[in-house]
Amino acid sequence: MSTGIHPDSTWAPLYGAQTELAMDNFPPRGRTFGDFPPLVRGYAQVKLAAARANQALGVLDEQRCDAITKACQEILDGEHADHFPTALVHGGGGTTANMNVNEVIAARAGELAGATVHPNDHVNASQSTNDTYPTAMALALLSQVDAPVAALNRLADALESKAAEFDTTRRLGRTCLQDAVTLTAGDTHRAQAAAVRRTAGVLEAATHALTTVPVGATAVGTGIGAPAHFAERCAEELARLTGLPISASENPYDSLSHFDPYAHIASAGARAAITMAKIAADVRLLSSGPRGGFGELTIPAVQAGSSIMPAKVNPVIPEYVMQLSYRVRGSAHTVECAVAAGELELNVMEPVILDALSNIFDDLAAAATTFTERCVLGLDWNGPHRERNLAGALDRWVEMSATRGYESATAELRAGGSDGGAAR
Repeated sequence: MSTGIHPDSTWAPLYGAQTELAMDNFPPRGRTFGDFPPLVRGYAQVKLAAARANQALGVLDEQRCDAITKACQEILDGEHADHFPTALVHGGGGTTANMNVNEVIAARAGELAGATVHPNDHVNASQSTNDTYPTAMALALLSQVDAPVAALNRLADALESKAAEFDTTRRLGRTCLQDAVTLTAGDTHRAQAAAVRRTAGVLEAATHALTTVPVGATAVGTGIGAPAHFAERCAEELARLTGLPISASENPYDSLSHFDPYAHIASAGARAAITMAKIAADVRLLSSGPRGGFGELTIPAVQAGSSIMPAKVNPVIPEYVMQLSYRVRGSAHTVECAVAAGELELNVMEPVILDALSNIFDDLAAAATTFTERCVLGLDWNGPHRERNLAGALDRWVEMSATRGYESATAELRAGGSDGGAAR
């Protein structure tokens, strides 16, 4: 975490007075702006696109546009990261972040141009925090979502691989934790893979809404202070810079007032986490014992399970996945609360929405990757009780019920039937 204090005594900050005030008002207690490169990059892309649009529309002269463009490109190349010390989560709907980036770019552009570049008059020309922050926020999240989606799909691939490996291995199915009929381990893993892959698709689809950005909306969506066609020009530049299908919002008033797309993304993230947690809990239960529990599924022994009980193997990876799912759901609730807190023409809770969604993406990627590599790929259906438990299956009695009637099959089972017909 950045503290704003630089170890090099010769270092001089590029940020200015507004950033200093924000640091006093919101001392960083979590991540800083500079600790979150996706937002720094997103904001640099917004400012670069705005400068080019402003020059094309006669708002900005060529000298200052070139200098701002070069300063933005330096930031995109990873330079000046220690000049963004403000708290990631702060009050004011993102004004702190917007002014931090305006001041850094203005100072560096002034050095490059050998002329005055003003943070508001030039770097922030035709813009407002109202529209630049949610635009940079959208770009940041779009750059992050590939990681959890890819990790979820790799988990689905691993489960499908296990389905093929144990395609004919029979196991006792259960409903209400009571004996039911048999199925194969392949059936189980294919169902799990389908669920995980579905949630990955839902999460990816949910973020598509972020490619429509409110840039050019300026204050409360009016577009005041920006020339005609600025929004379209700026969005086109952003599309070129990012390689994404970025377009300007058709209704900027809606884009600044209503943040339900972010709630949808949070819900999709929670859905993926819940699905992984359910699978992890099933693995944990089926591997329980192994002598006094279900003892059907064997999990990899990735570490000692106990500091006192020898040879104990605990389901530490499934438990890790389950715990991260709780945190994802907590983050999703944070997003829902912040989205609901929007008032009148603006939602000023954007920083905490961004922080929470970023955490969701990080936790999903970590959970899916660890589950895949440290657990699922090493699963083995050689537990000591799998074959024995099959004897309790109700296959025979269900078939008997279909041919001789439910009451007759029930009576025969209660009279002493023990072979459920698992071998049939």
